[in-house]
Amino acid sequence: AKRRQKDMDARWTKKHGKSYFGYKVSANADKRYKLVRKIKVSTASEHDTLHFEEVLDPSNTNRNVLADKGYVDGAREDRLTQQGWRMHIQRKGSKDKPISETQKRRNTRIAKTRARIEHVFAGLAEMGGKGLRTIGLARATLQLNWKVAAYNLRRLVYLKEARVEAF
Repeated sequence: AKRRQKDMDARWTKKHGKSYFGYKVSANADKRYKLVRKIKVSTASEHDTLHFEEVLDPSNTNRNVLADKGYVDGAREDRLTQQGWRMHIQRKGSKDKPISETQKRRNTRIAKTRARIEHVFAGLAEMGGKGLRTIGLARATLQLNWKVAAYNLRRLVYLKEARVEAF
């Protein structure tokens, strides 16, 4: 009886010194209209980079990929560049080799665009917070898909009211 009330799929992770239990969502969002194109739900302990290529939308006409410093991987960048993607991943320095001024400017330019995408996650958090009232990865995936669909509908209503010709 106790097992029914325990989420056996969810996992622990630590971010900025704080522990979290549950799931995380990786998303591909449109820069211009702030609509979510594709998501992947996983346990909290899985690293975001594992789902990087799964959330890429090949039907997207804009082939730019913007990501933060955690996604730097030369082999992945080469593979995606050969597939036609234009990689805009921020660069990170190390203790021995800090990044140059040019790279800092590049990181700032990428961060300005990525900030628009963070609005999507803020909008999702606004719709009931980060908590899920489900047990199991399948139900969490379903609930997060519903939440993203509701967010996209709300965003489309805004775009219509603002008379934005998106399509």
